[in-house]
Amino acid sequence: MLSVLLVEDDLDLAATLVDYLLLEDIQCDHASNGVAGLTLMAQNHYSVLLLDLNLPRLDGLSVCQRLRQLGNDTPILMLTARDQLTDKRDGFQAGTDDYLVKPFEMSELVMRVQALARRRSGQVTRLECADLVMDLGRRSVTRSGREIRLSPTGWILLETLLRASPTVVTRRQLAQAVWGDETPDSNSLKVHLFNLRKAVDGGVGVPLMYTLAGQGIALRVPNTNNGQQS
Repeated sequence: MLSVLLVEDDLDLAATLVDYLLLEDIQCDHASNGVAGLTLMAQNHYSVLLLDLNLPRLDGLSVCQRLRQLGNDTPILMLTARDQLTDKRDGFQAGTDDYLVKPFEMSELVMRVQALARRRSGQVTRLECADLVMDLGRRSVTRSGREIRLSPTGWILLETLLRASPTVVTRRQLAQAVWGDETPDSNSLKVHLFNLRKAVDGGVGVPLMYTLAGQGIALRVPNTNNGQQS
C-alpha cells in the first residue's frame, strides 16, 4: 500500500481526501500546518507529499524549500486554488514536482499520486551520507568539510549512489547511468569506481563505499550493512 502525507488546513477537505485515498488503497496521514508537516516528514517515509500552498505557521513553499535543502527527495504534489503561471513558477522553483489546482477530480489526484510514487524527485538540491555532502546547486562535493574534486563520470556515479543510499546499486545500473545502453567494457567502470572510492574514502573518516559480492555497490554509514569494502 502506498503511504502519503497530506498537509492541508481545511479539515473537511482533508477528511474527504483521507477517506477517498484509503478506498484507493493509499494510506494517508494528515497534518494541518506546515510545521507539523515537517515533523511528520522527518519521522516517517512517504511515497508522496500532498502539500497545500496556504498553510498556517509555515506556508507550503517554505515547507517545500526546507525539505529540498535537507536533501529530502520525496515527490511533492502542490495543491492550491492559485492557477496563475507565476504561482506555478514559484512552486517549481521551490522544489515541487507537480501542481493540482483546486477544485480537482479525486480520480485525477489518485492518478498523479500513483505516477509520482513511481519515482523520486529530481528537485532535491542536497544529497548526504554521514559527513559526505553533494550540493547539486553549487556543483560541489565535500567530506568532513574538505572539498572533493570529481571527474564528470565520478560525479554521475556518486550522485547515483547518493540518491539510492543506503540501497545497493548494481554495476549494470551504474554503467547505464553513465553511458546509457552503450556501455564500454567492465574495466572502465572498475577504474572509475576505484577513483571514486579513493576520493570519497581516501584517508577521511570511516569508509562509506561498500562492495556487496554478487549485488553491487552501496554508499552507507557503517554498521548498517553486511557488505565489505573493496
